[in-house]
Amino acid sequence: MRIVRHLTMALWVVVLFGFGFSSGQASDRIPVAVSILPLGDFTRMIGGGRLDVRVMVPPGTSPHTYEPTPASARMLATVRVLILNGLGLEFWAEKLIDAANNPALVVVRTAEGLEILENERDDEQPAGDGDRTVHSTRGNPHVWLDPINAIHQVKGIRDAIKQADPDGIDVYQAHAARYIEELNHLDEEIRQTVAKFETRKLINFHAGFSYFIRRYGLEQVAVVERTPGREPSPKEIANIVETAKRFGIKAIFAEPQFPPKAARVIAEECGAQVLFLNPLGDPPDFSYVETMRRNLRQLTKAMGNGD
Repeated sequence: MRIVRHLTMALWVVVLFGFGFSSGQASDRIPVAVSILPLGDFTRMIGGGRLDVRVMVPPGTSPHTYEPTPASARMLATVRVLILNGLGLEFWAEKLIDAANNPALVVVRTAEGLEILENERDDEQPAGDGDRTVHSTRGNPHVWLDPINAIHQVKGIRDAIKQADPDGIDVYQAHAARYIEELNHLDEEIRQTVAKFETRKLINFHAGFSYFIRRYGLEQVAVVERTPGREPSPKEIANIVETAKRFGIKAIFAEPQFPPKAARVIAEECGAQVLFLNPLGDPPDFSYVETMRRNLRQLTKAMGNGD
């Protein structure tokens, strides 16, 4: 099982690094590695065609359980900038950076400087399939799911790219400014939609959307998996079902990076539907803004919009 997954990861490395967000001749642009798709989109929007953006965590894979390959270290030896979320999301990063032996590499951890939420469960736990471990983090790492936090991350990426490529400063400044304006519009759109919600209580797959929930005044009354990848026990399922019935929850949210089995069991027991919130999005042509709008539409189905 583990050998198969390594081969799959290696294949995705080839696919993503060969295509990813790249177009034209990659050799003409500044090579930049990012850990996850949202950071890749932020970087692409800032780059204005000057950057060759390479995403490390394959689509459909959670960064909580990602296992880098030797190809990842070889790739890091050739890039100018490594853009991380931080807070332990990329638990593999330090060893990979050491293995790359690239003293010129500019590394930015984009969550630095933000107000960080604590995890509900912060210890290392077995993931439940006998072959995967969810690694501990330093606080809840899912900061990018709050568009205002995303603006902070965009600024950090902009400054790191400017350091690596001073010739492109004007380009990066202008593109970052336009994208920040777009993120501010997204924030206002979400506020106006959430203001019409008939309920503000939800049951989420795990605490990934906690920053979004805090920003927009929602209330997470339960989570399906307290540790991503570890299915809830029968007692935990019974407690979630009771909570869902008590608050009249209409939907149990799952995430496409994890099997929805437990969410479906809970939904069936309490008469709810299963809907999906995607914290990472999907290639090709991934857009953070459009992914967040799709998530907002899913939330509206569950929470009502007063119409």
